[in-house]
Amino acid sequence: MQIENRTFDEIRVGDTSELKRLITVDDLLVFANVSGNHNPLHIFDADGDGDGENEAIAPGLFVGALISAVLGNVLPGAGTRYHAQSFQFHARAHAGDELLSRVTVTARNDDTRIVTLATEVTRLSDDALILSGVAEVEAPRIKLHYDSRDLPGLIVQRHRHFERLLKQAEPLPPLVTAVVCPEEPKSLGGALLAARHTLITPILVGAPDRIMAAADSIGADLSGVEILPEANHDAAARSAVALIRQGKAQALMKGHLHTDLLLRATLDRDAGLRAGRRLTHVFVMDVPGLAHPLLVSDAAINIAPDLKTKVDIVQNAIDLARSIGIEDPKVGVLSAVETVNPDMPSSIDAALLSKMAERGQITGGLVDGPLAMDNAVDLAAARTKGINSPVAGRAEVLVVPDIDAGNMLAKQLTYISHAEAAGLVLGARVPIILNSRADNDMSRLASCAVAALHHARAGGA
Repeated sequence: MQIENRTFDEIRVGDTSELKRLITVDDLLVFANVSGNHNPLHIFDADGDGDGENEAIAPGLFVGALISAVLGNVLPGAGTRYHAQSFQFHARAHAGDELLSRVTVTARNDDTRIVTLATEVTRLSDDALILSGVAEVEAPRIKLHYDSRDLPGLIVQRHRHFERLLKQAEPLPPLVTAVVCPEEPKSLGGALLAARHTLITPILVGAPDRIMAAADSIGADLSGVEILPEANHDAAARSAVALIRQGKAQALMKGHLHTDLLLRATLDRDAGLRAGRRLTHVFVMDVPGLAHPLLVSDAAINIAPDLKTKVDIVQNAIDLARSIGIEDPKVGVLSAVETVNPDMPSSIDAALLSKMAERGQITGGLVDGPLAMDNAVDLAAARTKGINSPVAGRAEVLVVPDIDAGNMLAKQLTYISHAEAAGLVLGARVPIILNSRADNDMSRLASCAVAALHHARAGGA
């Protein structure tokens, strides 16, 4: 935005300027953090007055700040200094309202260079007066030009994609889920939280004394929750798998046991849950600032997948992306380079996967590779490299060369880019919810939501 000020000598009584602003939920979150005013009346997902509805009212001084935007940007503009401001509030503005902020010069003092302006904010949809008042400012003497695009940008750490997935999943019938060894507070608490959100109906499989101790530590009431007693982890995993085979449960959820034990029971040739594809893990990641969820696979199960395994990795990830609402997923198969290098096996595999998708051996999405990380997710980087592809710069699914790359990518996104990660294992008869011990409540909830949506897409609901 180019800003040009109006000096005191240029200003006349009757001059007026205005700016429009659509109030967003993120605006109110930024204001809460910057001002320190955390009144829940202003937070989009909070009931601030106990009436059962979320208000998302714009704080009065946020609306007032829209007046300062006109004064600082337009009239008088750059170099303006506030002396006084009065406000009278006539109505409330909410997230989603588009407001018009207007200032009008009513007086000017040649001795002090003080300009007096009438100020008002109205709502465009109904012309309602939100705020009125009077400003006194010292107008600038020197003509200035400024490009506000030089200002650093802000990214709000709000996980809007997971919020959307929760809203999509909560109306579905709860997914009956065998929770294996929820014997410590986080794994038990995550399952119970998902139950409160009507995402799952948990069957707790494990040692009752340890489950009850975990419940006591978080103050949870297990009345009405089914517990299937099993003394050790191996037996608990096998009993949970048996519940699936018997049609008594529709999903598995990892609790406080080693992943290997759960997968061993799942992969048992006679009593397991094999379904024809390799088991593969998919992270569904909500990265702040990214316009869509980002899927990363495989970062948890297949250590050094061969081409045949990568076909299943890609197909499972495409199927999951479609389940969460990405109808035509764009899959970037990663390597260190974007051209085929015979000395770099990952680049050869990527090219083969791309050609297999082109020939219909992988279906449901667009697959391109090899792509380096930058030109997979950044359109400008793809254009700089001269890559003309519907996937390059727009990838919604990233397929990594091996578990090292996938694990590092997922954890970098989580711990440096502040992403939330939901984890699911696909390729078995039912979705397997696989959370890390370090995962927070949102990650656990989102994993259950993704499992419920995938189950519903597969025709299980």
